[in-house]
Amino acid sequence: MSILGTRVVRTEDPRLLTKGGTYVDDMRLPGMARVTFVRSPVAHAMITGVDTSAALAAPGVVAALTAADLTDLGPPPPDDGSAPNEAAPLPLGGPWAEPLLAVDRVRYVGEPVAMVITDDRYQGEDAAELVSVDYDALPAVVGYDAALQGGTLLFPAAETNVAISGGAPADDSAFEGCEVVVERTIENQRLAPVPMEGRAAAATWEDGKLTAWVSTQNAQITRFILSGVLGLDPGAIRVVAPDVGGGFGAKVGLDRDAILVVWAAKHIGHALSWSETRSENLLGMTHGRAQRQTVKIGGSRDGRIQAYRLDVVQDTGAYPRMGGFLPFLTRLMASGPYDIPNASAASTTVVTNATPIAAYRGAGRPEATAAIERAVDLFAAEIGKDPADVRRMNLVPDGKFPYQSPCGPVYDSGAYTGALDQLLAGAGYQELRAEQARRRERGDVLQLGLGVSSYVEITAADAEGGETAQLIVHDNGTATVYTGSSAHGQGHHTAWAMLVEAELGIEMAKVTVIHGDTDLIPLGTGTYGSRSLQLGGVAVHKAAVEVKEQARLLAADLLEASGADLELDTGSGTWQVRGDPASSKTWAEVASHAGESGLTASVHHTAQPTFPFGSHLAVVEVDTETGKARLIRHVTVDDAGTVLNPVLFDGQRHGGIAQGVAQALYEEVAYDADGNPLTSTLVDYAAITAAELPSFELLTSETPADNPLGAKGIGEAGTIGSTPATQNAVIDAVSHLGVRHVDMPATPERVWAAINAARGTL
Repeated sequence: MSILGTRVVRTEDPRLLTKGGTYVDDMRLPGMARVTFVRSPVAHAMITGVDTSAALAAPGVVAALTAADLTDLGPPPPDDGSAPNEAAPLPLGGPWAEPLLAVDRVRYVGEPVAMVITDDRYQGEDAAELVSVDYDALPAVVGYDAALQGGTLLFPAAETNVAISGGAPADDSAFEGCEVVVERTIENQRLAPVPMEGRAAAATWEDGKLTAWVSTQNAQITRFILSGVLGLDPGAIRVVAPDVGGGFGAKVGLDRDAILVVWAAKHIGHALSWSETRSENLLGMTHGRAQRQTVKIGGSRDGRIQAYRLDVVQDTGAYPRMGGFLPFLTRLMASGPYDIPNASAASTTVVTNATPIAAYRGAGRPEATAAIERAVDLFAAEIGKDPADVRRMNLVPDGKFPYQSPCGPVYDSGAYTGALDQLLAGAGYQELRAEQARRRERGDVLQLGLGVSSYVEITAADAEGGETAQLIVHDNGTATVYTGSSAHGQGHHTAWAMLVEAELGIEMAKVTVIHGDTDLIPLGTGTYGSRSLQLGGVAVHKAAVEVKEQARLLAADLLEASGADLELDTGSGTWQVRGDPASSKTWAEVASHAGESGLTASVHHTAQPTFPFGSHLAVVEVDTETGKARLIRHVTVDDAGTVLNPVLFDGQRHGGIAQGVAQALYEEVAYDADGNPLTSTLVDYAAITAAELPSFELLTSETPADNPLGAKGIGEAGTIGSTPATQNAVIDAVSHLGVRHVDMPATPERVWAAINAARGTL
């Protein structure tokens, strides 16, 4: 029996839960000093002077550096460190260029202006306050309308706050034959990723070689960025990503702060380390989402959707970075899992005086799903039909796969209607509707809301770039996997060891998995976009197959038999002549026979994207007197192809659902009219906890993808499906009172206001 598909506990956890991980901030390098950044306290201002003299005179200060010291650096990277083939088609040079340290203008609270280097961390906090920066305040551009109006420009040379526009022009003719047309503008609010470990970097230079430890999702991409900005051959740079305490897309590549730490280590001749505080993280780490969406949906009164239009304004923050790529993904997946004859999308990206936006779990795809799932519910409410029935009527039917979406991609495989029906049956949907009706009839204070969402997403969008793996079987019978994928909580070490045991019969306990070290793994891409198993995992699987074929010939030589007559008993991990178990050779014996060349295989696997799908049902209770909404059940069907390990699969679903519910009910990065952040601590930013969540009910569906493992991505599915389901549920709970929409997060204040506005008492 193969180990694949079975519930194998995570091999990473005992070390992390007992001994603990090794993170960048645990590094203790000889002579190491600490970096503290001086960050702008204002959202928009001209810099008229920077004086570091008082800081330099403070105890323990090694150096105080400003933009004037950055004379030996190349141009800053053109984006936030994503892979070269992910870079957005933005005019990032010229007027849009983002400096490493602010030069003549600051554009958001938290932008680095100077850096102080001290013997210890606490001296740095004190010395940073002694750096005197003269700011000549400018009006702040806060929000979509202010950016579009252009009364104040962040980049005067650009003569506009619009960085890029894209997509299909509006065509109202698509709606001309529709019996019902609904249009609404909704907001997909700005979020903070809040990984458990913030950004961190450490660096040392020895004999002309740089070694950098970075909390990153991509060691090899980080090396690529450093090579360009420092003007070094990649071979002169070693990047190590140790244990990484979460990334969620915000640690793709290398932030500018880390570039400065690496540069400063050479500039002053000291090993350096930097680890941000939580407030720094909430201010300086890239945010996510931040779209204003206008949806227009039309169809017949019997429920058939005939046309859909999505127009997005993307707030990209102070610098464009990935501001073109994220709305591109939103446009790409705009029509969702529905077979809509006419669907189109367009986007406009604007700069504002806020922290820059980049990838956050789902990166453009949750935004697309949130838009169309609200649109479908609005359409269903307008025609008086159950939203689940409207979805069933319009989902892409099984016989249409591979399906050409009107927005561009070709969905590889799916069973969308089956997933929805499985969800509704498993949740007891009709019984829930009956309970809802009883509460409404009684006029209960606590009303029940049911929210459905169906989704499809693209994973491994950059699959043509592929991923690498090397497998070595040693002469003691153990194996080592070197993977280009980067682990930061997903369970790669468990999954890759399972793949080796399944193919070769080498016990998981004898398999070591190594990642995140460019000296050991010079070629790789890393982890984002739910790409790991379908690219990195398949690469490991293919390497195991190659090693197996090499071993067959070696075992045949040892057993003086034909390779065709040999079989590998994966249960015992031994090679034997078919039908003669008494004749056998262990992996240790076979690997020893390999000679100096060793028993090894290296694979660079490339592929095509896959399209996971599913349906979610959220059940909430809303207190109609206070507006407080509470999630009491969440049921999902998430189909990501063949499941390798249900423990890892469900773990990813749990985390994604939690973050999606958090957006729907609690989390939002907010600014005042002057661009001052109102959510710069975890007292103010309402990050979700286990106390706000029920146990999730996870149903299983497996529609294999066209790759050797049959795998699609699962890392972002929960975030994509749960957010609109939860938002729809809150609105459904009070829809009988006349409420048609509540923007996220559906806080008690917003829900209470919507109820009272509908009643005419506000």
